[in-house]
Amino acid sequence: MPVKLEKILYTAHVHTTGGRDGKAVSDDGLLNVDLALPKEMGGAGTATNPEQLFAAGYSACFMGALKRVAGLKKVSVPADIAVDASISIGPVPSGFALAAKLVVSLPGLDRTVAQDLIESAHQVCPYSNATRGNIEVDISLA
Repeated sequence: MPVKLEKILYTAHVHTTGGRDGKAVSDDGLLNVDLALPKEMGGAGTATNPEQLFAAGYSACFMGALKRVAGLKKVSVPADIAVDASISIGPVPSGFALAAKLVVSLPGLDRTVAQDLIESAHQVCPYSNATRGNIEVDISLA
């Protein structure tokens, strides 16, 4: 059963034309990107693609979730925290699907504490909640 939002805090609006070989523009103009099919999928690879945009969104959102749970647990996160995201696309019997891999770097933090933060962030991150049970997601500590 889908989770229903208790309250809408923000809604992003993006107008896309041309699909994977097109353009995506947000209603405020802050996002304005050309789109191109990656070379690996037979395209020109001359612009960003939906998988790169998803990777940027997931990694940024996950880092926000990490900082939030760290604050709640009274843990200081290092200034050089980083999340490397990889989003893969491939065929499945019904069409195509995605897989996600996040590698989290929390330098200087005890590995047990860092792993606890990662597991807690995975429970609250909106991208993690959206993908849970739908695609393969692998999150690890660097």
